[in-house]
Amino acid sequence: MAKPQDPRSAEVKPPFPPQSQEAPGSEAKLRPAPDFGERSYEGKGRLTGRVALVTGGDSGIGRAVALAFAREGADVAIAYLSEHEDAKETQRVVEAAGRRALLLPGDLGEAAHCERAVQQTLEALGRLDVLVNNAAYQGQEVQRFEELTPERIERTFRTNILAMFFLVHAALPHLKAGASIINVASIQAYQPSPGILDYATTKGAIVTFTKGLAKELVARGVRANAVAPGPVWTPLIAQSFDAKAVSGFGKDNPMGRPAQPVELAPSFVFLASDEGRFVNGEVLGVTGGLLLA
Repeated sequence: MAKPQDPRSAEVKPPFPPQSQEAPGSEAKLRPAPDFGERSYEGKGRLTGRVALVTGGDSGIGRAVALAFAREGADVAIAYLSEHEDAKETQRVVEAAGRRALLLPGDLGEAAHCERAVQQTLEALGRLDVLVNNAAYQGQEVQRFEELTPERIERTFRTNILAMFFLVHAALPHLKAGASIINVASIQAYQPSPGILDYATTKGAIVTFTKGLAKELVARGVRANAVAPGPVWTPLIAQSFDAKAVSGFGKDNPMGRPAQPVELAPSFVFLASDEGRFVNGEVLGVTGGLLLA
């Protein structure tokens, strides 16, 4: 039996080296490389025979969830914007787990593409049991509210919350009793940072969306929940903050470090599987000790 690890030192701590600030961010260029569980996650068949659609599945939390789902026995459709190199790496690890992987590039802020993504998943993988709404846009941190332009605000809302409405609308006719919807909120919904207020506001909307959706869908036997991460070492960080903030990212967390994507994945597996079948309308905080209330 493995000995328990001290969570404060289980993963890498800041300071981190300078990063590329290109957008969309690239996991292939992030240093140190995020730990998404390739060497450590062990499946136990919790999702055998199921099909999941994971948005933002090319990197970060999405890649860790796709890998965990595959090792739990699920086939995975991976929706992403245009990060083809990262997406192919996610495809590789899903297929290495013996499961099918479907790549779905495109802008989920467009309702028509959300419809296509669901239809292509059904056509290629035969069904849909789990929808993970993880894709998100986070612009560079600003110093003044006036720097949040109308164009940026619209893009953030379209990607982060409108896409969830579009995807659930497209998926619902195909979700049978026992299916699960998992939305990704954030500590930002509860402790918003002014410099990324557009992003934080969408995360608050996701909490409300999840709770209201759960109330309706439980009558159909479909559960809706959310995971609210704290700071997580993903490409989103490198593209959003200046070098000083990136270097010290996560140092103010009670754990003294950010989470790695692999540390988020078990929460998604729990909510997707029958082990979480009596959990509905909840927001599961994986924050390292930051409070959700």
